[in-house]
Amino acid sequence: LGLCVSRASASVLNLNCCLVLLPVCRVLLAFLRGSQKVARRKTRRLLDKSKTFHVTCGVTICIFSVLHVAAHLVNALNFSENYNEDFLSLNAANYRGEVSQLYLMSALVPGLTGVIMVLVLFLMCTASTYAIRVSNYDIFWYTHNLFFVFYMLLMLHVSGGVLKYQTNLEEHPPGCFNPNKTLRENVMVPKAFEESFPDYTTEPFPEDLPVPEPFVQNNFMRICSEEPKFQSHFPETWFWISGPLCLYCVERLYRYIRSNKPVTITSVISHPSNVLEVRMIKDDFKARPGQYVILHCPRVSALESHPFTLTMCPTDTKATFGVHLKVVGDWTERFRDLLLLHSNQDTEILPIFQQRRYPKLYVDGPFGSPFEESLNYEVSLCVAGGIGVTPFASVLNTLLDGWKCYKLRRLYFIWVCRDVESFRWFADLLCALHSKLWQENRPDYINIQLYLSQTDGIQKIIGEKYQALNSRLLIGRPRWKLLFDEIAKCNRRKTIGVFCCGPNKISKILHKLSNSSNSYGTRFEYNKESFS
Repeated sequence: LGLCVSRASASVLNLNCCLVLLPVCRVLLAFLRGSQKVARRKTRRLLDKSKTFHVTCGVTICIFSVLHVAAHLVNALNFSENYNEDFLSLNAANYRGEVSQLYLMSALVPGLTGVIMVLVLFLMCTASTYAIRVSNYDIFWYTHNLFFVFYMLLMLHVSGGVLKYQTNLEEHPPGCFNPNKTLRENVMVPKAFEESFPDYTTEPFPEDLPVPEPFVQNNFMRICSEEPKFQSHFPETWFWISGPLCLYCVERLYRYIRSNKPVTITSVISHPSNVLEVRMIKDDFKARPGQYVILHCPRVSALESHPFTLTMCPTDTKATFGVHLKVVGDWTERFRDLLLLHSNQDTEILPIFQQRRYPKLYVDGPFGSPFEESLNYEVSLCVAGGIGVTPFASVLNTLLDGWKCYKLRRLYFIWVCRDVESFRWFADLLCALHSKLWQENRPDYINIQLYLSQTDGIQKIIGEKYQALNSRLLIGRPRWKLLFDEIAKCNRRKTIGVFCCGPNKISKILHKLSNSSNSYGTRFEYNKESFS
């Protein structure tokens, strides 16, 4: 049973160690998401679950690793208790009763690598928990990169050859009788054989003495023509992980070459609520609205990098692209201090002659996200919470440049934030888009609803600058059920894309409502931002 469980769990581990690498091949996912021939909308929506699939494979690896270790502990006990001198090549133990040093001594490579892999997997698993990722992302980042050590150990682990199979089954079938070998000391002689040969001793069996007819006819035992021969199993793990591992390594090399040249930072803007905007230029950089990039600043961290959604994409007329980032951790704080000459500067673009002081910044990407599909629906509902508004900034910037070339004909934009300071840095774009649509006689193209939970200073700010958004500013939280019913009523028998980037509580509510039926024949398709 121990051998069966260990082999079965090893097969499950091979499969999941193969699949767990595919969701982190970002270039492959971006290609599949952007190719019209390779992936249709339903297939692209499956790609949105890449992070969930990666986590599921990781959890499966942890569970079956525990099962695999437990099965091998049972195997260690069985090898020790069933030590047999007649089959020395099969014995993993060196002597009867050897347990504690069985896999670390007599099976040094598989035992030692197995112990180290368990430790590495334990570190990766515990550091991937939500509490650690939120409190200290650096721990999660560095421990997760131990996966390369895990795979190297895995390749060595399967090369030990502890488990073996018999190669000469025809010449020596299991349970056969060898007349040239003494058996009385180790196996029980059949009763029919003792009755026919009462004078039998432990001396070698005479070759010219015939085997008793009853013994052969009743199939008590077959005759062996040679000694059993055993050979180690060929490691199947290589077949499972070599392809995905090579694919991942090639992609990492491609990404390194593509992002090896630093970008040119054109401006840095410090917005209220600890939001920093960085605008950049890079040769031959192309991106679609809704995609994200990975920023790497060696002066902040030699190994650490972070994903940020593009809030401004390059177009045919301008090469500038940009990101907005929330200053909430050590990395973003150090990055802000390097970009701003004085950390107390506020909402001022740094002069041109000061740009040489910017640190080197490398951009990897762009990579795909669900929000690329927001322009491919006839009707889209975009819901943002706090800084989660950034994915929709690039979409609105694209509509500001021109909306007629896209399938989208109506956009519901809902933004929920705590205070008016969070609202200010994004209001200029909303006002510009609102003014453009009014001039083109399409005021119904976008439906804007802004929800604020704090009211201090609202009248002052709205009255001074953002009159166009005054009627769209609401106090409190959205009534999601009524909102979905109203949208469904106005868009009967249509398919509406629902896009959310915000707290999990809002996401769960929208997901549940999207899966609910309505009396208007309207179908809601839910999409959620998930960095892979």
